[in-house]
Amino acid sequence: MNFSSSYSRLLISITLIVSLYYPYSHSQSSDWLNLDTIKAGKFDTGKMWTFEYPPTKYFEEEYGFTPDKDWYEHVQLATLKFADYCSASFVSEDGLIMTNHHCARESVTEIISDGEDFHKDGFIAWELLEEKPVPGLYVEQCIGIEDVTEEIQSALETAQSDSERISIESQKIIEIESRYEQNEKTFAKVIPLYFDGKYSLYVYKRYNDVRLVFAPEAQAGYFGGDYDNFTYPRYNLDCSFFRVYDEGIPLKVDHYFKWSKSGAEEGELVFVPGNPASTNRLSTVAQLEYARDNIYPQTIQLVDSFIEFLQGIIKEDPESANYLNDQLLNYYNSRKAYKGMLDGLRNPVLMQKKKAFENELRSKVQSDEELNKKYGTIWTDIENVIGEMRSLSAKQSAISYDNYDSPEYFMIASQLIGLADEMKLAETDSSYAYTEDELDEFISTLLPEDFDFEKNKELLKNKIDVLHTEFGDVEFLNKFTNGKKGEEAVEDILSRTYLSSAERIKEIVSNGPDAVLNSVDPFIEFVKFSDEESKSISARIDELAAREATAIQKLGRALFEVYGTSIPPDATFTLRISDGIVKGFDYNGTIAPPITTFYGILDRYYSFDGEFPWNLHERWLDAPEEFDFSTPFNFVATNDVVGGNSGSPIINKDSEIVGVSFDGNIQSLPGDFIYDPEVNRSVGVHSAGMLEAIKDLYEFERLAEELDAGGISK
Repeated sequence: MNFSSSYSRLLISITLIVSLYYPYSHSQSSDWLNLDTIKAGKFDTGKMWTFEYPPTKYFEEEYGFTPDKDWYEHVQLATLKFADYCSASFVSEDGLIMTNHHCARESVTEIISDGEDFHKDGFIAWELLEEKPVPGLYVEQCIGIEDVTEEIQSALETAQSDSERISIESQKIIEIESRYEQNEKTFAKVIPLYFDGKYSLYVYKRYNDVRLVFAPEAQAGYFGGDYDNFTYPRYNLDCSFFRVYDEGIPLKVDHYFKWSKSGAEEGELVFVPGNPASTNRLSTVAQLEYARDNIYPQTIQLVDSFIEFLQGIIKEDPESANYLNDQLLNYYNSRKAYKGMLDGLRNPVLMQKKKAFENELRSKVQSDEELNKKYGTIWTDIENVIGEMRSLSAKQSAISYDNYDSPEYFMIASQLIGLADEMKLAETDSSYAYTEDELDEFISTLLPEDFDFEKNKELLKNKIDVLHTEFGDVEFLNKFTNGKKGEEAVEDILSRTYLSSAERIKEIVSNGPDAVLNSVDPFIEFVKFSDEESKSISARIDELAAREATAIQKLGRALFEVYGTSIPPDATFTLRISDGIVKGFDYNGTIAPPITTFYGILDRYYSFDGEFPWNLHERWLDAPEEFDFSTPFNFVATNDVVGGNSGSPIINKDSEIVGVSFDGNIQSLPGDFIYDPEVNRSVGVHSAGMLEAIKDLYEFERLAEELDAGGISK
């Protein structure tokens, strides 16, 4: 036996197996994977088709289904925006609306009165008169779409600079929108598509009298909590129902989705019309790399700080939990989503697919004399802008001070400067004056008894190292550190500051505001410099953003001239329709079933001993005999969804409800910048499961009958 040859074949086989089972593993590197072999996928830019440019020919070729104008119009008018964060749909002729439970959480909180706990027990309006108005809630229906591209682009041709271009675009959009009635019931909005390659005007009708009909308890709607969020298999009754009223009576509508008798089936063609919030799939590689290295890490840090802040308030004030938990759950959701996006951007295979798409577009543009003249330098222009933005962002981050990686002395200095400013105002306005006791209390909060001096020394050393890395040998830094570095700089700074002693802080404050503002304390001088330098950097970043916007507009035109509407524009929280097939997927070495049943929720409950967040209301543990746990509950399909699609109807080709979309799987989180039909899945609540739960578990016959009949029984 030729050992060397056999070993080589074995190594090749192992490599092939690994690549098949772990195609997007973070351990991948160019050491063993030739990234140059990775090509762009047909649907990398997604399947969020607009209603003004529907891919009818593609639907016909792919599925043998050719929807006509009436079908599109019906779906458009039956689909809704739910406030400014979700989607919804009409599901009966009497203004009944379906959306997600997690979209209804804030509404449930709004209607709770003393002695009620609808989050714990759910809400059921047993009679029509018991349907609860939700203050401030509204839904919007897109009733018209108009192409206004030519008018806006013609105006943009007169711009003499990047900033003027932005101003002209803004003014032109306002002018176009003002031609339509703008009030609390109707309005028009111009939306740029394809990075301003196209512009569409959307005309909306707004309904402001929206009342809650049914919402399950929170543990059914958000079963598994943050642990199960963005995962599948799932077992969530993430649905709720509202009703639109007109002059005090249920709104009569001509366009609504009827309820499917059987619901979604494996292999079935389904559509998700809704309002996906935003994506960055047409962004350049340079922009995505900037988001990877700067924007998303900073965003995650910010979300973490909000979560920590809210957790602290809830702990100190449990009575605020109902309202604040709604916000906290939103931040948990955002944190997991952003981390998933960041993981995707750090994935070499996914990024190589983006590079392949960009190279293809760039080649098509630069090989055409006319296109090259108009758009050939776009990518270089954007790369240059991003390059300077990186440098400026790094400098701004270095001189900034926050609670994460900066010593608290900077924040103390900032608050003292604010106090001094108020003391100056108090000289002419007594309302800004502080008593001696108030000043003592204020100073005690700046430097509490448990102040961690050692931790802050280490943070200061790290901050100095970062400053030297980004700025080098510059005047402001030499003044701050006295020309020293490392431990020596730390000791020198702390020897010159009065901010490490409450007594010394009180002493300088007692000398008046000028003593603080004119102090040579190193931290106060640094904070004053930092604030001014940040303004200067921000101004330059604004200039670069204007240049980038101009380049992006050209990119949008190039994209549209090369590909037309064969690829969809990025999501803009406007009406889209996505096609897909009900289909499971491989995960963790096994297979995720296309459809789960109610038995799964009991399995999760008992597997975790009924501990939160897998606890259940007693109705599930003592279910009526009629309730069938074998009914389809949740399911997955290859439809392309992102945030904003929550609450979107899932319909079949007969425009019947087969489910409601409430999530994507964990593999779909990179969908912010790329869509992969092999692993991306939308997760929905099955129509049969909703009806079974409403009818036989909650015993809400009135709602079940309306869904089945498509209207209120007479």
